[in-house]
Amino acid sequence: MSVDWISRFQGLSKLPERIRGILESRSTVIDLPKGTVIFGPGKSPENLLFLLDGTVRVQQLAENGREIVLYRVQAGESCVLTTACLLAYEDYSAEGVAETAIRAAMVPRVVFDDLIAQSKEFRNFVFSAYSRRITDLFHVIEEIAFQRMDIRLAQKLLDLKQGDTVKATHQQMAAELGTAREVISRQLSEFQRRDWIKQSRGAIELTDPGSIAKLAQSEAA
Repeated sequence: MSVDWISRFQGLSKLPERIRGILESRSTVIDLPKGTVIFGPGKSPENLLFLLDGTVRVQQLAENGREIVLYRVQAGESCVLTTACLLAYEDYSAEGVAETAIRAAMVPRVVFDDLIAQSKEFRNFVFSAYSRRITDLFHVIEEIAFQRMDIRLAQKLLDLKQGDTVKATHQQMAAELGTAREVISRQLSEFQRRDWIKQSRGAIELTDPGSIAKLAQSEAA
């Protein structure tokens, strides 16, 4: 297999030639279609995936059926939950779904274990990525616990918009923000009353993105 995928990860590209050779010879590049469930609760990770193209959404399902999006893995990143489960020899507690068609390099568990033990540079790469994502997750927890929902919703609309439209249902927006669909519906109705948005089936048009941006940048009272 070509070494090209390794060069796309800054930390891996600095590995000694011998370690790069192990990654190159022992990994496999796969392509998966949009919507593929890559891993799920109760399953044991067998590979660490290095995402080359596309986006993976990592989400958790609560006992009451509510979904919450924990984070997304973008091209050039690895999945922190998979890393944690590999290090702790534990099963997954959340699921990863291909949000788009994806291409990824699979590194088997045994190779991961060997490189963690042998290579300081590989360990540094793994734990550096792990630390950054853990910080992101604490930020998600802080937002859910302390930030006003109208501000969070405004921020998410701006994050997800394509042009001036967000293609998402109320349920999907609720999953993004870790709340109930009814809460999102009420808040979107208020935005619509202010003439900030127009709603249609599966889509939200931002008719006054300036006002939404002003709210998104405000501080909670």
